[in-house]
Amino acid sequence: MEVKMKKIALIAHDNMKPEMVSFAKKYEHILAKYPLVSTGTTGLRVMEETSLQIQRFKSGPIGGDQQIGAEVATDHIAAILFFRDPLTSQPHEPDISALIRVADVHKVPIATNLATAELLIIGLDK
Repeated sequence: MEVKMKKIALIAHDNMKPEMVSFAKKYEHILAKYPLVSTGTTGLRVMEETSLQIQRFKSGPIGGDQQIGAEVATDHIAAILFFRDPLTSQPHEPDISALIRVADVHKVPIATNLATAELLIIGLDK
């Protein structure tokens, strides 16, 4: 029976996408060791700026957050890097809350800002 490596999920709100791209460039050597999934536009932006290959789901507001939540619930996710914009209201806030809740239920670490993402990615590299 083949054991598949768990994935890292990348998500970023619109105003945070440049920060996610910078993060992915800085830690590309670590991220490249994992299968990656993301919401649609975030994954596209990261792939355009790096050599990383990413399985892209729908955009967050149209179901991408829920698709990643399903991956969490089926034990396919090692960690979530979700760069949230704390200053902008999100129309799909219930989906975001559900994703964070499912991550907590399944004990999947979730970083919601650059500082925690750096600690998490360095921890995953050990």
